[in-house]
Amino acid sequence: MSESTASISPSATPAVTGSGTDDGGGGGSGLARSMSSRHIQLLAIGGAIGTGLFMGSGKTISVAGPSVIFVYMVIGFMLFFVMRALGELLLSNLNYKSFTDFSADLLGPWAGFFTGWTYWFCWVVTGIADVVAIAHYVTFWWADAPLWIPALACILLLVALNLPTVKAFGETEFWFALVKIIAILTLIVVGLVMIFSGFSSDSGEASFTNLWAHGGFFPTGPMGFVAGFQIAVFAFVGIELVGTAAAETKDPEKNLPKAINSIPIRVMLFYVAALAILMAVTPWTGFSADESPFVGMFALAGLGTAAAVVNFVVLTSAASSANSGIYSTSRMVYGLAHEGDAPKAFGRLSRRKVPRNALFFSCTFLLAGVVLLYAGESVSAAFTLVTTISALCFMFVWTLILVSYLAYRRRRPHLHAASTFKLPGGVVMIYVVLAFFAFLLWALTTQPDTLQALLVTPIWFLLLGVVYAVMRRRPEHRARVAGFKAQRSAERAALAAVGQQPG
Repeated sequence: MSESTASISPSATPAVTGSGTDDGGGGGSGLARSMSSRHIQLLAIGGAIGTGLFMGSGKTISVAGPSVIFVYMVIGFMLFFVMRALGELLLSNLNYKSFTDFSADLLGPWAGFFTGWTYWFCWVVTGIADVVAIAHYVTFWWADAPLWIPALACILLLVALNLPTVKAFGETEFWFALVKIIAILTLIVVGLVMIFSGFSSDSGEASFTNLWAHGGFFPTGPMGFVAGFQIAVFAFVGIELVGTAAAETKDPEKNLPKAINSIPIRVMLFYVAALAILMAVTPWTGFSADESPFVGMFALAGLGTAAAVVNFVVLTSAASSANSGIYSTSRMVYGLAHEGDAPKAFGRLSRRKVPRNALFFSCTFLLAGVVLLYAGESVSAAFTLVTTISALCFMFVWTLILVSYLAYRRRRPHLHAASTFKLPGGVVMIYVVLAFFAFLLWALTTQPDTLQALLVTPIWFLLLGVVYAVMRRRPEHRARVAGFKAQRSAERAALAAVGQQPG
């Protein structure tokens, strides 16, 4: 690398570069790197195992049949490259605290604004649905309880878990993820015992031949296979959580690559293996879109408490999702405040280095879940309401991560050359994944309910556009835009000086 090229450096002005203020007088000036490798590993697993696996897999199997295995494999494969791009970008500049920082630095202040607030919206909407689901699941044990009591208790508990320290969040998410892992591993072991012992039920004998003996791997045809993507993609939302936690991760150069590289193994084990076992024990024709296949599996095994066990697992899965949402939204608002894209009060830290004001702000929106409890909607209706809109918004965030990577490769080739965690396939894989996202958008147009959500979602971006049009007129924002343009011009000049073609 030449001396001239080596002198090119990123602007290093991300949202949280240590400028956070301490509202308690002595809490330090930035987020604390308190989450260990154990926390990051389980956070990555918890993010990869979404609530959709437990709540939506029955519907996915019913519409796609055994081809659902390939659906999850394809989605997991593509999102692995999103995560690798995310990892290379975060590690290229440790001043980056999350993907909003590098999107603003590489694409411009507009990208940080749209990414940050869209990610906040994703998790608030998902969190509201989680609160509704949790309230209904609690009635399994407490049938006569007013629904607002468990819902409000859930919100207060989430605040209590996130308020003390980031380590408290990491520890809570560690145990939530552990419950999901134990449940899936138990299902796999029990299923294998049933298969190899020749277990029989009203649906027939448990055997791996059930995967292809009832119409083949694609019994519902090509469009059934396509329909599976609409539902399955929601199960992967939250996979990018390790990127949100980058600012509070110990030894990120070691722990982030370790967490990201293990994603393919997790997808194969927790999605592909679990679903294959389910459809080997019971043919895909025996699954209902309105029932969890996990309940049916344990019930067939003679586990009398199957409903209670799976209800507890789904309850903790929803709590895990809401917990992750509270954590990530508070950090996003904190970062946006430091960029001038949110009120400055949200950029203050408590003595324990927790963005307390941002945390309270996000939690207040979860109270909408308490109102929804009395809107006459069922748990499944609430879940269906958010899956498509949430998945679309998450896809927008994933897309901006990929576009940021393209800008990074054009503007800072020296950082890519020096990276020890390069994206496999490079720029080519970025375009492959973007093409896959285009396919997902088309898939959402093939069904009336998902098409409706697809048409409604742009309202959010229109609203953001209006707000941004007002904010961009502020002097401080104009200064940020001018700084971004000056930095980009300087990088182009530096690349031209060493004989490289600027992007």
